[in-house]
Amino acid sequence: MFDILIRNGRIVDGTGAPAFQGDLGIVDGRLQQVGGQIRGEARLEIDAQCRVVAPGFIDPHTHFDAQLLWDAQARPALEHGVTTVVHGNCSLSLAPLKAEHRPRLVRMFQQIEEMPDAAFDGAFEWRWESFGDYVEALRGQIAVNVAPLAGHSPLRLWVMGDAAAQRAATADEIGQMQELLRECLDAGAVGLSTSYVDVDENLSPVPSRYAHFEELDALAAVLGEYGRVLQVVPEFYSTDITLARVDQLAELSLAHGIPTTFSPLFDSSQAPSNVSRVMDRVAEQFSRGARVWPQVQTRPIDISFSLEQASLFFMAQPMWYMVQRLPRPQLLAALNDPATRQGLIDAAEPGGVTQAFAGLQIRDSRDASLLGRTLGEIAEERGTTPAALMIDLSIEEDLGIHFLSANMGHEDPSRVGPLLANDLVHVGASDAGAHIQSFATYGDTGYLFSTFVHGGHLSLEKAVRKITGDPAQIWGLPDRGLLRTGMAADVTIFDPDSIARGVELPVNDMPEGGMRYVRDASGVHTVIVNGELAWSADGGYADSRSGVIANG
Repeated sequence: MFDILIRNGRIVDGTGAPAFQGDLGIVDGRLQQVGGQIRGEARLEIDAQCRVVAPGFIDPHTHFDAQLLWDAQARPALEHGVTTVVHGNCSLSLAPLKAEHRPRLVRMFQQIEEMPDAAFDGAFEWRWESFGDYVEALRGQIAVNVAPLAGHSPLRLWVMGDAAAQRAATADEIGQMQELLRECLDAGAVGLSTSYVDVDENLSPVPSRYAHFEELDALAAVLGEYGRVLQVVPEFYSTDITLARVDQLAELSLAHGIPTTFSPLFDSSQAPSNVSRVMDRVAEQFSRGARVWPQVQTRPIDISFSLEQASLFFMAQPMWYMVQRLPRPQLLAALNDPATRQGLIDAAEPGGVTQAFAGLQIRDSRDASLLGRTLGEIAEERGTTPAALMIDLSIEEDLGIHFLSANMGHEDPSRVGPLLANDLVHVGASDAGAHIQSFATYGDTGYLFSTFVHGGHLSLEKAVRKITGDPAQIWGLPDRGLLRTGMAADVTIFDPDSIARGVELPVNDMPEGGMRYVRDASGVHTVIVNGELAWSADGGYADSRSGVIANG
């Protein structure tokens, strides 16, 4: 007797091999039979109707650290076929973390990942300090598999306190961090994450940025003891510095025998040679035996915001950014103050240049006639400037109007397609679980098929491999990513002709009624996690809690 029997599937097994027709049988959370016509009965039988039957998708760059504590299903990841998520990226994780450092780390999450107060305040009970206790808070309570990273910034905070964001570590402090990292790896961490670009709520560097190379090398040595991954956010705004980071990662990879990965790598018309130069250096280092995987997301970034909450859109506009951080009454007073108003306009439009604001679209407004239109178009009609119009509309709508900066980076699919098809590129960087009121960070998997498989840049089989077998190998998840007898039964059934990025929707499902933006699923039919039905297009989310700590 099978627990689940999937019939009439177009099996794409995650290796990149050609698809084949057949059935798939699951017993006790494992794949018992893959392919052929299976005879027998099952507690649950699914007719795939010639849809693709693939391994569950793996998302290697998320920030579900907090969300999983109040949303066991990591919505809407399962809807998009994702069965395993890696969180703890960008040097940030919720453990190891002493109680006195919690407010500081939460503010970093809020600054870097644009998570609102509702994602933390009252959303869950802090019942841990160690990484092991954090993992135990998740174990048995989650519907997706989790492969957590330990963040470099919390490691420094634990060992160095306030000095973590002031100076380099001493030899003794580095030794303490090494031992702390071993504890994290023993508890189930799949690696370490660090960042060279992120800033805290005061726009000061996060603790990981104060680490000298000797510290990172020592921590990489510990990763080498376990064969675990180092994840890095490099200075992606500079090609030359990114090249230096690729070389540095290569040396760490070779010295300690570890896989390394960096994200993001964008194709942009503003730096047309960036991708070719970085990929040439990556190929050079792979030829030496190093493993330096660039993470490339499939879609452009769409950033939406209102003036009521600080947004990454204003990172290059310090005056706007600081005004946004004011409490609501002071913010409205500042926008109505003639001097502050003029200062904001002058900062946004030096010399009358308005391009950055002119292209912003109206995403949400009380006035339906404004929706989808740009500030530049409306400003011209009203005889004003885009920045002045943004202030006026925000005041008129009591800060409720939202703006959208669409298609940032990855503008040309004809350039991005060959990049994604490159065997040295790791598909990732969805940022799911972060920026939840700013831009929808889901739909990468559907976008991969709808844009790049349909566009002829990748075969169906290679696209599946890119989000299943490849990340399982890179991240050291040996029983996932493939449809083979004996492997964990993580399975996604989807229609390759209709799978897509989905439509962005506002959803009021956060603690205390907070709102976030998600993308609904399109073309995904059934998702199975460790042999249990987790989501289906017909029935929605199941009550399953079959997710595991993928390295624990």
